[in-house]
Amino acid sequence: MRLNIKPYFDLCRVSNLPTVWTNVLAAIVLSNVPFPWSDFLILSLSLSCFYAGGMCLNDLCDVKEDRIKKSFRPLPSQRISIKQATLFTIALFGLALFLLLLVSYQRAFGVGLILLLLIIVYDRIHKGHPSSVFLMAACRLLVFVISAMAISGGVSAAVWVGGFVQFIYVLLLSLVARHENHLKTGFSFPVIPMMLACISLLDGVVMASFISPIWLLPGLGGAVLTHFAQKYIKGD
Repeated sequence: MRLNIKPYFDLCRVSNLPTVWTNVLAAIVLSNVPFPWSDFLILSLSLSCFYAGGMCLNDLCDVKEDRIKKSFRPLPSQRISIKQATLFTIALFGLALFLLLLVSYQRAFGVGLILLLLIIVYDRIHKGHPSSVFLMAACRLLVFVISAMAISGGVSAAVWVGGFVQFIYVLLLSLVARHENHLKTGFSFPVIPMMLACISLLDGVVMASFISPIWLLPGLGGAVLTHFAQKYIKGD
């Protein structure tokens, strides 16, 4: 029997993963250490699993409401069963944490546990607590903290700046998304998909400001890749 992976891509919002990769890249570049390619790859995969697991858990928590408002999603459309999504989510989070044991400084594992806790709390309460947008933004900030700690054992001032820039941006993005959800027809222009893609562009701007203008290129590349992927897999 052939496995259809498209519903899992939809469930995980994989079109947004380039924004995670540029977050990791920015944290490493801003740490100003010799570039650790192996750690970069491990961190990109680990934090992608955290992101994908968070999206899966989000849909599991929202499945009753999605059956009414967003029946096209994988769970309400029954393209993936609740049991399959639950097992997949557990596997993603387990792999995410395991990979953090393979980086240069394993103290990042402890911060990974904090990130997992924030993801779980956010997904469970976000519908009823408007202030939960701060948890969403904090998760992006922790991507920077985990990445920096994994490759250097600490977090430099530049990394904190980059992380807090993303914290503020994701906070704004979340507020705009909540506003759109309260509109009857939504925005006429794909505001949220464009804002999601610009997460990578913002990483490029920060790297270019602190290190070198050349680092604007991977940020721009991440934004273009995210925008292109959203044509095939919805990111919001």
